[in-house]
Amino acid sequence: MLLVARYILPVSRAPIENGAVLVRDGYIRDIGYATKLKTCYPDEETRDFGLAALMPGLVDAHTHLEYSAMRGLINDVPYAAWKLHIAEKEKLFTSEDWDDSALLGALETIRSGITTVADITSTGASRKAVQATGLRGIIYREVGTMERSEVDHVLEEAFSDVEDWRRGQDPNYLRIGIAPAPLFSCHPLIFKRIGEYAAGGTAVACHLAGSREEYEFIRYGSSPFSVHSTEQERGYGIDMPPWLATGVSPVRYILNWGLFDAPNVLAIHCVQVDDDDIDKLAEYDIAVAVCSRCNAQLAMGIAPLSRLIKAGVRVGLGTDSPAATDAIDPLAEMRIGLLLQRALGNRSDFFTATQMVHLATLGAAEALRVEDKVGSLDIGKLADIIALDLSNSNQVPTHDPNSAVVHTATQDNILMTMIGGEVLYDGHHQHGVDVQRVFARAAEMRLKLRE
Repeated sequence: MLLVARYILPVSRAPIENGAVLVRDGYIRDIGYATKLKTCYPDEETRDFGLAALMPGLVDAHTHLEYSAMRGLINDVPYAAWKLHIAEKEKLFTSEDWDDSALLGALETIRSGITTVADITSTGASRKAVQATGLRGIIYREVGTMERSEVDHVLEEAFSDVEDWRRGQDPNYLRIGIAPAPLFSCHPLIFKRIGEYAAGGTAVACHLAGSREEYEFIRYGSSPFSVHSTEQERGYGIDMPPWLATGVSPVRYILNWGLFDAPNVLAIHCVQVDDDDIDKLAEYDIAVAVCSRCNAQLAMGIAPLSRLIKAGVRVGLGTDSPAATDAIDPLAEMRIGLLLQRALGNRSDFFTATQMVHLATLGAAEALRVEDKVGSLDIGKLADIIALDLSNSNQVPTHDPNSAVVHTATQDNILMTMIGGEVLYDGHHQHGVDVQRVFARAAEMRLKLRE
């Protein structure tokens, strides 16, 4: 099939005006000017999207699909308070709720033009949702405990799940990794043991340096996650704190416990980092997922994108938890992220729309180490392609389609989402999931959560 549009955004090279992409057997077989490709392949079925942009499917470097039904429940509070409220809401969910909440997120993901997700889950619901809808995904099994006596048990369960989830999976569609729980809820041996387990290349994801509360907890032992709020009785009627201040940054703390020895580590957020921390991330080739909307919404901070990129760190954009951002919207992530970086930086660090498109596609693919398969429109890569309507853009006609995408496009402009040459969204979902049942379940779950 020939996909034709006014603009082609390969990402790996300059945009092509009046271009086309040839898709066969789930792969990109050719790309170039439409007139040339139509001449070369006269018998090929053609689909013309008109005044639109064809670009690689967006790659979400960090999300939590299973929290999709919790959106809009907890507003206008900073990170620590939000986290504690969410923990209370989690207790109301059944395993069926988690599964349908993740399905709700997967449906929105596809409709938003995302074709690959990197998701952290403790329930496994997001893995099922990715499989059911045809998404590509890297699913990280989350594990954590503050109790030394529980470390061996929880890790044994987690490692067993990782091996079980991998069985029979096509690695082109689904890869399984592991993720320690947030630093304030993990015994340090968790990091050490995961670093050892993942030495062979298992993907690791870790929330790191994401908030001032976490930073102060690790360095000083004081914050809403402090020793005072996590005291436990250890005998003789004496309350003993399970945590002692380390005097170092979260990045240094993780480094000291060996997690960075694993060869494929993704750090999420990294807003509370200094130059020494960034140097260490670069030295150990740690990738970073930046989640600008979530960080702004919960007053976590702003990731120093320019410094990370200049240091050679692999960086991609993530949408993070829908319970925080209220929508899985990578286009909003690009736009808000761009504006925050411009407001934070200076003229020498001026971010462009082209850079943001890169971070949401090829940059995120590089961060996840899947750039050989997805993230750009190149011959030989998997045919993960989206069509984005630009006919209503205030910038059209334009000499810079990247700018039109970032500054004017919304979720509603997604015309088509294709994964592996198969159209999964074309104005409506086409993957066999009962969409209306999932939406009805979402309303049911939200009613329960609000009550």
